[in-house]
Parts: sequence; structure tokens; C-alpha cells
Amino acid sequence: MGVAVGLALSSVVVDELSGSTVISGFAGTATVLGAALLALPTARASGRGGRRAGLTLAYVAALAGCAISVAAISLHTWPLLLVGLVLVGGGSAGSLASRYSATDLAPKGRSARHLSLVVWASTIGSVAGPNLAKPADQIGMRLGLVEKAGPFAFSALGFALVLVIIIGFLRPDPLKLARDLNGTEDPGAGRTRTVSTAWQTLRTTPMARRALVMIAISHTAMVSVMSMTPVKLHHDGSNLDVIGLVISLHIAGMYMFSPVVGWLADKAGKVPVLVLGMALLLSAATLAGTAGHRVWQVTAALVLLGLGWSCGLVAGSALVTESVPIERRPAVQGLSDLLMNVCGATGTIIAGAIVGVLSYGVLGLVVGVMVTLAGLWLTIVWRRGDT
Repeated sequence: MGVAVGLALSSVVVDELSGSTVISGFAGTATVLGAALLALPTARASGRGGRRAGLTLAYVAALAGCAISVAAISLHTWPLLLVGLVLVGGGSAGSLASRYSATDLAPKGRSARHLSLVVWASTIGSVAGPNLAKPADQIGMRLGLVEKAGPFAFSALGFALVLVIIIGFLRPDPLKLARDLNGTEDPGAGRTRTVSTAWQTLRTTPMARRALVMIAISHTAMVSVMSMTPVKLHHDGSNLDVIGLVISLHIAGMYMFSPVVGWLADKAGKVPVLVLGMALLLSAATLAGTAGHRVWQVTAALVLLGLGWSCGLVAGSALVTESVPIERRPAVQGLSDLLMNVCGATGTIIAGAIVGVLSYGVLGLVVGVMVTLAGLWLTIVWRRGDT
């Protein structure tokens, strides 16, 4: 919920403060970049102190980012708001890292289902979040905050509650217990060691490498289209209620069906589900790019976009986890989240430029070509049996 409330408004607020559609794209970029920058520190903290330590670091950063965002909106300064949004990205980093907590003790062959349940648990807050933006804004103004600062203050309360739950109730720590049961320790406690351990593991594990590529492409496609959709709808004359509903349905597509995706990945295989994800993303890009002013078509595209992302994230993350030994997982998982979010941040920068200079339709075309090439590549590799 904490992530979703700000997600619905960040690009619109930056657009209003800066007066530039191109700059508005940096709102999504800042959040994704923050998740990328905090991915390795979160993994490093998990390696040293368990999942509880890593998640605490991520959500403390998000809480600080919300406070800075409220101050930035009050001061009417978009550069400071972007700084705050970078730290708010810690909430996304924490959400991404939390899914791996479910795989630490998962029985063999069930990692996707266990991981998907944690992704699914985000559904209520993620869907409700954007629709709470307007009430939170009204309450915030009654309490003396400036317009559009209330949702970020509400997000801060959400992250504070998360910290209470993580610190007080995530016991026993799943990663620590898994290591105790396996008699292993993390080989990558230091920063350089974490990165080098991950790269060394990936060099000898082709399937993990391919899973990382597909996760990164899925996330890049999703973030690029999603981040610019509120701006498109805003310019088309849609109000906050409509924008909030569209983003809510998109997030429902991302999370609500994840248990089905997890079950399918364990039963049919991770690679087929990854290919299915690329097909769904292609459908989403095609619908979005040809929607024009039809809100219903944009909505349908965003739902499919969320489903495609779910296939990529759940199947890809489970494949990464199953492909590497437990003592190296935090390092590889952290690098996976880093690369995913760096690609996503790059995608939002390019998306903002494409929409600002060309159009939202051209953005759909570019994303469609990217996911088509990725899907064809993975299909060819899979059929060759090259693992």
C-alpha cells in the first residue's frame, strides 16, 4: 500500500511541479533507480544478518523517502521530490526481497508457488493504494499539508507499520534457519564479494543468467508503459479517480493471479511460463499503443501488462532460486534485483523521452518489439535444450 499510493501520483506531481512531460518520466525512474540502488545493500544485509536485517534496511529508506517527498511538495521543488522518490524505491526493494524469504525453506519443486504467495499477499494493499490517494490527499489538507502531500504521508504510516511487523514478528529468520539446516554460510558478506560471488555463479549457471535477462525485460516493459500511463490519462482529461482505478486494475493483474502463475510454473515449467509472459506483454503493448483516447482499452492493456510481469517475475525468480546453491542465493538475488531495476529505470527515462517527443503509441511499438525478440530468443534456446 505504501508503494502504491505514491506510485499513482508521483509522475503527475512531478509533471505539475516541473511543467514538463519529459521530466515527469523521471518520477518512475527515480523510484525504480532507488530500488536498484538499495538492492545490493539489502542483499548484503540479508547475507550478514538474515532476511530481517535486509528488509529493515529497505523499509527504513522508504520511510525517510516519504518524509522528504512531503517536504518537497510543500516547498514546490521537483528536484527534491525526485530525491525523496529514490528513497521511496526502498519500499519496492523490500517488496522484491521479501518474495525470496518464502523460497528459503520451500520444498523442492515448490519454490514458485511459495514465492507467488508472498507476491499475491501484496494484492490488497497494492490495489487499494491508488484509490486511497484522493482520500489521503483530502485528509492531509485538513491536517495542514499542501495538496498532493497527504498520500506520501499516508505511505509513511504504511512503511512504519511494515517495520513493526518485520522487526517484531519475522521470527525465526528463514534464511538463517535454512543455512543452519544446510550447514552453510554466506560467502559474500562484503560489497565487492557480493557482486563477484554473484557474477561467478552466473558464469557457471546459464539457466540463471537467462532467468535474469527475462526478469529484467519483463520489468522494463511493465515499468516503461505503466509509468507514462497516468500522464497520458491526465493529458487526455481523466481525473484522479479514473487514473487511480486504472492503476489499481493494473496492480491487480500484477499480483492477484500470482498463485496461479506460481502453480503453473511448478507444474508446466518455468521457461514456458516466461514465454507466456512475453506473449502477454506483447498483447499489452499492442493494445496500449493503439488505444488513442479509449480509456477502456488502456485499462485492458494495463491488466495484461500486469499479468505478463507476474509471469516474468514469479517464474524467473523461482528459476534463479532453484539454479543456484543456498549459500550464494542472496548475492545472486540481489544482483538480479539490481539489474532488473537499472533496466527499468533506463526504460522509464527512454519512455518519458519517447512520449514527450513522439507519442504514447510509439512507446507501445518499441516495447512490443523488445518483448517479441526476447520471447523468440528464449523459445529457440529452450527448444535446443541448451541449459
